[in-house]
Amino acid sequence: MMNKKWATKRITLNLASGEAEKLEKYCQQTGRPATDVIRELIRGLPIQMQTDLNPIEQNYSTTIGQLRT
Repeated sequence: MMNKKWATKRITLNLASGEAEKLEKYCQQTGRPATDVIRELIRGLPIQMQTDLNPIEQNYSTTIGQLRT
């Protein structure tokens, strides 16, 4: 098996103190690092990645797709 190479992009989040505390408590309770928790939330976002279309085509495609459902 080949090792995966990860493309890395560093993101800084500005959180309210209550949000930061909630994330810290969740991480302590689950034993998971904040990075893993945030990445799981991002992966669960309900959007479809369309890298082969420009932004105008993406918007049109989404609008047409919504009309079909």
